[in-house]
Amino acid sequence: MKDDNFLKENNARQLWSPMGHPREQMEQPPKIITRAEGVYITDIDGHSVVDAVGGLWCVNLGYSNDAIKEAISRQLYDMPYCSGFAGSTHPMAIEAAHAVQEFFAEDGIERVFFTSGGGDSVDTCLRLARQYHKLRGEPGRTKFLSLKKGYHGTHWGGASVNGNNRFRINYEPLLPGCYHLPAPYTYRNPFDETDPALLAQKIAAMMEDEIAFQDPSTIAAFIMEPILGAGGVIVPHETFMPLMRDICDRHGILMIADEVITGFGRTGHWSGSRHWGVKPDLMSAAKGITSAYVPVGAALISGKVAEVFEGAGAAGTIWHGYTYSAHPVGAAAVVACMSETLRLNTAANAGPRGTQLFEGVKRLAGKYDVIGDVRGGHGLMTGIEIVSDRTKKTPMDAATMKRLHQATYEAGAMVRLGMHNILMSPPLTITEQEVDTVLSALDAGFAAI
Repeated sequence: MKDDNFLKENNARQLWSPMGHPREQMEQPPKIITRAEGVYITDIDGHSVVDAVGGLWCVNLGYSNDAIKEAISRQLYDMPYCSGFAGSTHPMAIEAAHAVQEFFAEDGIERVFFTSGGGDSVDTCLRLARQYHKLRGEPGRTKFLSLKKGYHGTHWGGASVNGNNRFRINYEPLLPGCYHLPAPYTYRNPFDETDPALLAQKIAAMMEDEIAFQDPSTIAAFIMEPILGAGGVIVPHETFMPLMRDICDRHGILMIADEVITGFGRTGHWSGSRHWGVKPDLMSAAKGITSAYVPVGAALISGKVAEVFEGAGAAGTIWHGYTYSAHPVGAAAVVACMSETLRLNTAANAGPRGTQLFEGVKRLAGKYDVIGDVRGGHGLMTGIEIVSDRTKKTPMDAATMKRLHQATYEAGAMVRLGMHNILMSPPLTITEQEVDTVLSALDAGFAAI
């Protein structure tokens, strides 16, 4: 590795980073993280902080899980690559698919299609949804419904169903036939409705109206995150996802649960859908499937959908896939990660530690009037909406948000900015003391602004 001077001199000179302006990154280079252990990351200057973002909602088991590292190393020596396309497979692909299917069997999942990450998984689900309807003799079902504020990656299909316009505007026109409903977001919604149960009913009524307007026979699927992550940790009322499930069933529309963030224990349950008592038709998964040690994702298929494909003729062929689908090293990481996730029972820790983080931030809201709203309380997902005027709910300006982010980092915690929100999703292995460290750092960050 090059020395520190080289790294600092070349930081952001050749590399364009995701989700940032190239010129701004050159003027304000990103932090260079050189080491990670447990739930801590250390930068090039030796400053260690708790990673309250868990990488990017993904390092569920922390940075020091030896079982996953050893599985990756062994597989690299045994066989670093094998095509996963039809006609060849390998032992780890078979083991990984079995482990993932068993993990989500309670959600009605019977088949697994491996991808390279969450965006791939979403696009795969969208494709399979369209093909499913064609196989059933309804080729006109091509449209998709989703939620504003929902995040489904930045692939062409995922960006099209994305509910945040900043991921869409610069790249439009996107996939036609994608329509968005209001999010179950009590702090800001077009109805000015603060009762989450009533808001759920109003959005359900809007969904019924949109389906009638579009014609049910033209709609392939509805996609949602069980808890909306990047959109601000928006937690729907307990009736919301079951209402959406019922509407989909009555109109022959598939339900896709985007579990890229919420899967593998983050909500305090092994899937976000299970948290609300819903069995989706398709699920997109990634992140916690390997604790991000290797880029892997999966489209998870229910028995209802699998039966149609497997009972069809040549039209049931899946002309879709990735060079790295069921990559041996990734598959080895999946097998080890599934085992470790269950052994550590991370969902059981996510519940109390998530409550601790959520309640701690709520106490900070009583101390700092720039905190407009605090969302979470279901596992290790917490969002803080920052405002310059609490009465008017005026979003905080970008410069102040950056100062808040830096001050919190200097005080001991890495958090994530999502426009005027702070988003936190620490490793599911975080301890009570480490959550307190995050809360202390946030306290110092808010004091600084």
